[in-house]
Amino acid sequence: MNYTLDIFDEEKITCEYRGETYHVKDNGSIYRCRKPEKRKRPLDEKWTFGTPCKQKGYMNFSSETVHRIVATAFHGKQPSEKHIVDHIDTNKKNNRPENLRWITRLENILLNPITLSRILFKYKSIDNFLKNPSNPIEGELEQNFDWMRTVTKEESDNTRKNLMNWAREGKIPTGGQLGEWIFNKEINQTESISQPNYIISKTPNAAQQIIFQNDKPNEFPSTPKIIEANPLLTYYENLKEGKPYFRNHNGEYIVVKSDFSTDRQSIFVLTRADYVYRENKEGEHNPVPISKLQEEIIINDLPHSLNEVKYFDNLFIHSRVETGFHPREELEQIFDDYTKNKN
Repeated sequence: MNYTLDIFDEEKITCEYRGETYHVKDNGSIYRCRKPEKRKRPLDEKWTFGTPCKQKGYMNFSSETVHRIVATAFHGKQPSEKHIVDHIDTNKKNNRPENLRWITRLENILLNPITLSRILFKYKSIDNFLKNPSNPIEGELEQNFDWMRTVTKEESDNTRKNLMNWAREGKIPTGGQLGEWIFNKEINQTESISQPNYIISKTPNAAQQIIFQNDKPNEFPSTPKIIEANPLLTYYENLKEGKPYFRNHNGEYIVVKSDFSTDRQSIFVLTRADYVYRENKEGEHNPVPISKLQEEIIINDLPHSLNEVKYFDNLFIHSRVETGFHPREELEQIFDDYTKNKN
């Protein structure tokens, strides 16, 4: 469906993948560049979502899969040979970057609640699936890709919410087939009550609290790539002073200090901006990293933020304790109130 080709917010100009250079948009479309001093190929210099593969349901481009190119552009190179690209909402044609993440095959089963719910529905247990994945106990292997298609940002968000709700509730709403309700805007009142107030972030295994209606997925570089027996402890050990905690198109917030809550069910992280806004020659204000500034900066006067990390739904959920600008001293007092045991 080409109607979304020209609807996008962000374009990655330089993405190198297997010897080719691509432009990639955040609607999941790609553009292969012509090789320098080489003859233009038929597929060069054209925006496309790719061509559907009838056997596997993915979108292909030449001999490549589109989702791997998009994942490389927005989430970096494949971490290891064991990593694959996970379509979080299980729609293999939805290659929007917020729907993709690098993950191992086993993590794809254990960490994606939608995939896990489907496996448990058909195989009754993970053990049954691992013993004989070609022989489901309930029904047949699903090879129906008809409901899958390229989607708008709104449809992508709605799809993921509907499927996450299905994964928690264990049943599809009555009165229709999967493809009839999966992209719907409306979620009934019962579903909306249990719907978590977060969106999937750009970083694998990470999600973020929805603060504003038009929030976009951000990066949380300290998020553990591998979920271990004690997920929060693993995350806490990654939170080093001065290291990036949060990153978006403006810049980074770095770790000032972190500690567990008194009940050890979450981590509180005090951070500060590692950039400031400066006016350019055209009169526009743009973010500039602290490291590139010539003048001296009073660190304590920079914007600070107090954040909380919880582990829920097989995701590290990132939220803000206080929104807006607050003096560092005030946030440190709140930090101490949450982390210091008064007993």
